[in-house]
Amino acid sequence: MKLPPPTDENGHLNVVIETPRGSRNKYKYDSATGLFMLGKILPAGSVFPVDFGFVPGTKAEDGDPLDVMVYTEDALITGCLAQCRPIGIIEVEQSKNGKQVRNDRVVAIPLLSKVYEHIRLIDELPKVLVKEWVTFFAYYQQMNGDSFRVLDIKDGHAAIEAVKKSIS
Repeated sequence: MKLPPPTDENGHLNVVIETPRGSRNKYKYDSATGLFMLGKILPAGSVFPVDFGFVPGTKAEDGDPLDVMVYTEDALITGCLAQCRPIGIIEVEQSKNGKQVRNDRVVAIPLLSKVYEHIRLIDELPKVLVKEWVTFFAYYQQMNGDSFRVLDIKDGHAAIEAVKKSIS
């Protein structure tokens, strides 16, 4: 599978969905094969609270492509390409292989969303929703014996800067 560039000609994010909202299965794109591999199965009762993917052509501080949480009406499918508008970024520090690393998550809305087309800033989302996401990812990391700490939550401009910084 040939991946698109990080942004389209209008500067919107290209996001490849790895794991759909509501899934117990965590998928990870394997660049060597172009396939999505099963990376983890969450315990019963645990599901991804948001569509989770990445911006192709980027490399975040943790060495992986920049993570994106996509908020939309219905779950997207694994491998779906969604053009999105970044509305914020959750800056995170977590442990990985015994080392503390940054593993930020951009928050984005698909351009085709009708229900959420009015949202331009992460602050416009219900606070409880963002808290649920943070709680889930802290639990997700804890299951691996890793730590997870939110450093800050910033607006879409900071998200765009993080994307620019991570383009490899």
